[in-house]
Amino acid sequence: MAELKKTPLNEYYHESGAKLVDFGGWEMPVQFSSIKEEHNAVRENAGIFDVSHMGEIKVSGKEAVEFLNHALTNDITKLTDEKAHYTFLCNEKGGVIDDLVAYKIGEDEYLLVVNAGNTDADFEWLNSIEGFDAKVENVSPEYGQIAVQGPNAREMVQKHVEEDISGIKMFGFKKDISVDGKEVILSQSGYTGEDGFEIYCKSEDTLDLWKLFKEEGAVECGLGARDTLRLEAGLPLHGQDLTEEITPIEAKMGFAVKLDKGDFIGKDVLQKQKEEGASRKLQGFEITGKGIARTGYEVYDKEGNQVGVVTSGTQSPASKRSIGFAMVDTDFHEIDKEFVIKVRNKDVDAKFVKTPFHKN
Repeated sequence: MAELKKTPLNEYYHESGAKLVDFGGWEMPVQFSSIKEEHNAVRENAGIFDVSHMGEIKVSGKEAVEFLNHALTNDITKLTDEKAHYTFLCNEKGGVIDDLVAYKIGEDEYLLVVNAGNTDADFEWLNSIEGFDAKVENVSPEYGQIAVQGPNAREMVQKHVEEDISGIKMFGFKKDISVDGKEVILSQSGYTGEDGFEIYCKSEDTLDLWKLFKEEGAVECGLGARDTLRLEAGLPLHGQDLTEEITPIEAKMGFAVKLDKGDFIGKDVLQKQKEEGASRKLQGFEITGKGIARTGYEVYDKEGNQVGVVTSGTQSPASKRSIGFAMVDTDFHEIDKEFVIKVRNKDVDAKFVKTPFHKN
C-alpha cells in the first residue's frame, strides 16, 4: 500500500489532534472540532481550509493558448493577468476528466489548479496531446494553498495586504502581492458559496499563513465542512457529480463550455447535447421523509420505475434539511415534483428543489 501524501501542514495536524482520513491518497483532516461547528463558522464569520493537496500544472510556450483551447472547454483567450476562470478537461465523449481553475500568470504562461486525486492523470492526459509547441509541468510541490472563507474573510485578509482588495470580484486575482510579507497569488475564489480568498503560497510559507489567520479568529476547517458547504452552495464534486461518464452539459455547467472558440476535445458531443438537449440532468432535491441520501442511492418515480441515481447527499448543518444532487432522466424533472429514494432498502419521500440550497 502506497504511503499517503502529506501537505506542508501535516505535522501540525498531528499536533493539533485533527481527525485525519485518506482523501484521494492524501492524509487530510476531515474535522478539527465538529463539522457543524466548522460549517457554521464559515457561514457566520470565517474559516480556514488547507487545500495544499490540490494540484498545480504549469503550461507554457509559444502555442500555450492554442494548446489549452484545444484541451479545455472554456475560452483561454478571455483570461487576463487579473481574471481567472473555471473550465473542464474533457475526454472525446465529453465526459469530465477534471474540473479546474485556469490562471494566466505570464506571457504564454498559465497555471491550472486541478483536483488532488486527479493531478497525475491530468498531467499524463495533457502530455499525451500532440501537435503544439507547449510545455506541461507538474509544479504542485512548489505550492501550498490556504482558503480563507466566510463573510469576514475579506476583512481578515485585507489586514495583512497593503493593496486595496475590496474590489476583487469572483475569479479575480493578484499574482504579485504579499500577505504578511509573503509573496502569493491571491484569488477571489473558493468552494463554500461565501466570500473569501484562496492563497497560493510557497510551500514553506503555508504554516505561517495558517497560524496568522487562526490568530485572527478564523476557525480551522476540514474536509467534512468543505463538503457540506459546497453542497449547500450547489457546487458539484468531481468523482461524484462530475465524472468521465458525466458531461458538463448533463451537470448543468454549460456556462464553462464555449462552442464558438474553435475545435476542442469533446466538442462534438457537447455541441449536440447543447443543441438537442441531454437525456439526463443533475438536479437538486430535498428529502421530505426521514433519512439522508448518499452517493449511489437509487431514485424511483411513484410507480416504481428507476429514473436516476443520487450523486451527492448530506444533511445541511444550517437548515437541518437532508439535501443532495441526483442524475435523473431530463423529462422526469420538474421543481417540486415528488419521488422516492431507496435509503437502506426503504422508500424515502423526496422532491426536486431549486439550487443553490443556500445563498449568502
